[in-house]
Amino acid sequence: MSDPAATPGLSHFILPRPRIVAAKRTFAIVASQFNPSYVQGLVDHAARELQTPMAKVALYRVPGAFEIPIVVRELAQQKKADVILALGVILKGKTNHAENLSRSVTDALQRIALDYGVPVINCVHTFTTEPDARERCLEDKINRGTEAARAAIEIADVMSDLRTRP
Repeated sequence: MSDPAATPGLSHFILPRPRIVAAKRTFAIVASQFNPSYVQGLVDHAARELQTPMAKVALYRVPGAFEIPIVVRELAQQKKADVILALGVILKGKTNHAENLSRSVTDALQRIALDYGVPVINCVHTFTTEPDARERCLEDKINRGTEAARAAIEIADVMSDLRTRP
């Protein structure tokens, strides 16, 4: 485990567990099949956090991170979910491909959220090392899947409040 002071710039903040989902909510998870063990860790943590009697969670698998936005866009266009979670893991190699892929996916997800008015939680992470990926995808202390689910619950509540206020 690394010391937070030794890794400035890395977030060590996890949203507190949101209040229980009291209203019916539909969450869609779009998950990459690339880097499967790490992505499955994100999926497992996110799904566990989202599971309540009032929540419906649907999982959609895509080949890689690059394919996530097209499925997210289709779900947003069809209004299939109150919030969509995009989950993927990109590991940096010796070229700039990871940075290009990461930027492309991030830009597309933000554009989809704004164009369709459906919150999209971007949990497509780029890691330099496998230990970083393991710590943030498989372990419990700073799991990004847990963080994504908590953010999804919070934004679902905010959007519901905004849309039902007179």
